[in-house]
Amino acid sequence: MFNEKRVKYNFLKGHILNGEFLWVLSLLLVSMVLFTTNKIRMDVVALLVIVTFVLSDTLTLEEAISGFSDSNVLLIAALFVIGDGLVRTGIALQVGNFLFKIAGSSEKKMLVFLMLTVSLLGSFMSSTGVVAIFIPVVLSISKRMNISPSRFMMPLGFVGLISGMMTLVATPPNMIINSELVRKGITGFQFFSITPIGITILLAGIVYMLITGRYLKRNKLDKLAIRYQRTFCDLIKDYKLTGNAHRLKIQKGSPLIGISLNKARLHSRYKANVVGIERWRKFRRVMISATGGIELKEQDILFIDISVSDHQLKLFYFEQKLKPMILGGHYFSAHSRYIGMAEVLINPDSDVEGKSLRNIKFRTCYDLNVVGIRRNGKILENKLIDQPLRLGDILLVIGCWKLIQMLSTKTHNFIILNIAEEFESVTPASSQAPQALLCLFLMIVMMVNNEIPNFISALISCLLMGKFRCINLDSAYKAIHWPSIILIVGMMPFSLALQKTGGISLAVNFLMNIAGNMEPRIMLLCLFILCASIGLFISNTVTAVLMAPIAISAANHMSLSPLPFAMIVGIAASSAFMTPISSPVNTLVLTPGNYKFSDFVKIGVPFTMIVMLISVLIIPILFPF
Repeated sequence: MFNEKRVKYNFLKGHILNGEFLWVLSLLLVSMVLFTTNKIRMDVVALLVIVTFVLSDTLTLEEAISGFSDSNVLLIAALFVIGDGLVRTGIALQVGNFLFKIAGSSEKKMLVFLMLTVSLLGSFMSSTGVVAIFIPVVLSISKRMNISPSRFMMPLGFVGLISGMMTLVATPPNMIINSELVRKGITGFQFFSITPIGITILLAGIVYMLITGRYLKRNKLDKLAIRYQRTFCDLIKDYKLTGNAHRLKIQKGSPLIGISLNKARLHSRYKANVVGIERWRKFRRVMISATGGIELKEQDILFIDISVSDHQLKLFYFEQKLKPMILGGHYFSAHSRYIGMAEVLINPDSDVEGKSLRNIKFRTCYDLNVVGIRRNGKILENKLIDQPLRLGDILLVIGCWKLIQMLSTKTHNFIILNIAEEFESVTPASSQAPQALLCLFLMIVMMVNNEIPNFISALISCLLMGKFRCINLDSAYKAIHWPSIILIVGMMPFSLALQKTGGISLAVNFLMNIAGNMEPRIMLLCLFILCASIGLFISNTVTAVLMAPIAISAANHMSLSPLPFAMIVGIAASSAFMTPISSPVNTLVLTPGNYKFSDFVKIGVPFTMIVMLISVLIIPILFPF
């Protein structure tokens, strides 16, 4: 017994005194701190990791950038494009209407069908993406059923995470652990290898939500939670725009004639925000979007949002030679063919938090105008353009319908939360939806047959979507969430560095000391707990990158099949149910559902334990030791 302890002590001492290992461990800890504090963007941290590994001679250049050539990284990028094709063709919105038809007024039926539908779509696209698509769908359904969205938002977030357990390509952690198996010369998983586990957890999740749903109950009239699809008049009233809105006609001799909105500097001079312009075109007036570069003309009628005293308002009229025009309550509805209105939510992955609309040049970049900001249920009324934006803020934007739709695809900073009801009568359902479904079906068939590499199958599907005009090149490149790709590529070298410096061996030895002589299921339990604990602080993708080689090495030390150990890492990495910051999916539903931090702890911790028990029991049956 003494000799055994001596050997373990010498092993641990040898690794601790290893300078290279201490360097890699320090770099890992610094990276985790930066991920947790979010002082520096995660993708920037990942790029700094690559640079540091090369400059310190810990890894060669080829080893440090090997992730860029990894087929699974390319597959993840292709799947972002596939998901964008499903969004652009309006399939998700049609699914929402279908859900309401089949569920009727039954809350339980709606919950079941919602979770089944989201899990199906999330099996082939990003969980964050599918949840973002369904937030406005759930809000619309909540309005129709006259119940609080909080009854559906947390189930939506949870099933978004569960959908990552449905297929091999459903979430990056699955592809990362499969890639690690292949890199070790082990036959990886098949497309539907994980599906039986995912279906079991999905069914458990549905039952769990039906039972615990009463804990999510909120008042039906909860103004913060209820964000249903509303008309222009509703939004104008909610954001208190009625008293600040004016129609002003540019008269002959006005100094505004012939200059652009940006050069006019109406906001800095008069605190006036031009959100729309009426102009004569072909013998009729049309509403055009008030972009910064548009040149103003005589007889243009400006729709302006301005909050000043009557004296200052009259001075504005006089100096700029503007004539007040009648502004009826249904003014926007009469021009709904040309101009739209929507509420948008700040994305948890965005880089605009803490910056003002002026700092990010919102109107210049997106050709849209922000006329209202809702924060914690209250409307901000002063200096909107200089307000530092916060996570959870909801912005009311006005502009061209097409530009509003592009807002969530042009950038990952914003998510369309609620688009005005008039949109449904303006834009018909996309005619490319059947072709998008066909492309998705062909990709699944090719992946299941396993005759063609998964990346090539996804790439063929992307090309077909382009051929059928479900996507275009601009939207395809913008659909790829490059920060996620860079994060994966930048963290991949850590597993190689830890292996070269003995870090993997140390972690495996630690696990072996705890559970090496016990039932293999105890090792699975330890791996799950370790993964879930790490996942509280860093993304599930990074967790999978770090834990996959440890799990495989632990299996080799126990002379057991690595498949069940790798699978438990994939399931645990997707089990980020415990806090609203454990996953972007949880953060997305936090504000629309009007949840508190404690709500996720109360509902998420027990469900994580249920998932752990299901995994430990089922995985060895499907993948024997």
